[in-house]
Amino acid sequence: MYLYKITKENKLIDIKEISIKKEKDLQNLCELNIDQIFSLKFVKSEFTVENFRIDTLAYDVSNNSFVIIEYKKDKNFSVIDQGYAYLSLMLNHKADFILEYNENCKNTIKRNDIDWSQSKVIFVSPVFTGYQKQSINFKDLPIELWEVKQFDNETIYFTPIRPVGAVESIKTISKESDTIKQVSNEIKIYSEDELLINTNEDIKDLYFKLKETILNLDNQIVFKPTKIYLAFILNKTNIVDIAAQKKSLKIWLNLSKGELLDPENLLRDVSSIGHHGNGDYEIQIENEENFDYLVSLIRQTINKKNKGK
Repeated sequence: MYLYKITKENKLIDIKEISIKKEKDLQNLCELNIDQIFSLKFVKSEFTVENFRIDTLAYDVSNNSFVIIEYKKDKNFSVIDQGYAYLSLMLNHKADFILEYNENCKNTIKRNDIDWSQSKVIFVSPVFTGYQKQSINFKDLPIELWEVKQFDNETIYFTPIRPVGAVESIKTISKESDTIKQVSNEIKIYSEDELLINTNEDIKDLYFKLKETILNLDNQIVFKPTKIYLAFILNKTNIVDIAAQKKSLKIWLNLSKGELLDPENLLRDVSSIGHHGNGDYEIQIENEENFDYLVSLIRQTINKKNKGK
């Protein structure tokens, strides 16, 4: 990748990458901006349990789960071994993690408030080896790699490294490791196939058509299966959430009541009732009859979210 600054004369000036000198500098930057970078809540820096020191303990409010963040400059570490060691530590010391949260955050949580199955580890580093990137190529791995680059124009970017064509489960190698087996029995990464398993073929076809349409509306939209629904995320904010049911798709649009124009009056106001997806609007479709109208509502949602950036 080549980065340049464009001058008034339309000339290009190189923007050079500069090294991040200390892991601690990277840690401080991430902790101060943890919500903006990772959409997480900061809990504790340098959290120690037994002989383990966790760089950053964070909390994922959307999934009600803990997230461990580790910062690396040394390339010589095993993503799988270290990641699962931290997750095993968490699952075997749940009370310590809850206590640390309650001592450092304004609100308090109880053991049953937490979805331990959604726990994960994030490694942040200026560079990962090809071996490390390849090692995360499992469809159900609760470990993420984030690469960070800093430049001489006071710019920095963070990018998650996505598994490519991951079809194998981490459970295929769990027999070789008691730690992986133990963690895999409790932590669950949900896939698109699992969330569509009880859906009939017509609704699956409808879902895949809608998915392709949404992703084509903005090339920055990211698709992510969660425990309850299939999320479409733009600028770290859920735009559309879809729950695939046996004979229909239940869809939530993430805007507040009064923000969407709905001349056909097909949207349901769920602002004052409990519901799974994000936003105050819900719509259910069983066929393609209102497909184009639904897409127009999704476009509205994207446009309003982009204006609010």
